[in-house]
Amino acid sequence: MHDVARNWREADLSAADRALCEYAEKLTHRQQEMSPADLDRLRDRGLDDAAIHDATQVIAYFNYVTRIADGLGVEAEDFIPPWGGGQGPGG
Repeated sequence: MHDVARNWREADLSAADRALCEYAEKLTHRQQEMSPADLDRLRDRGLDDAAIHDATQVIAYFNYVTRIADGLGVEAEDFIPPWGGGQGPGG
């Protein structure tokens, strides 16, 4: 899991998971370039429309929350250890 957070391009991912990461990156950084072909790539990797819808909702939600926090100047919680800090599940 940490490999994905650090650099998903180098992580050992299934074709479907890699396609989801590519989709998430494009939707986050180049949303104006999205096209039906992006959805077709996900379908070609085995995702159905319900899975694509759910993934898009999660991606958009995280983008929304991040922009709200950034816009309001919300600072990161200092009681949460950095990812990979050896604390909590998987750490």
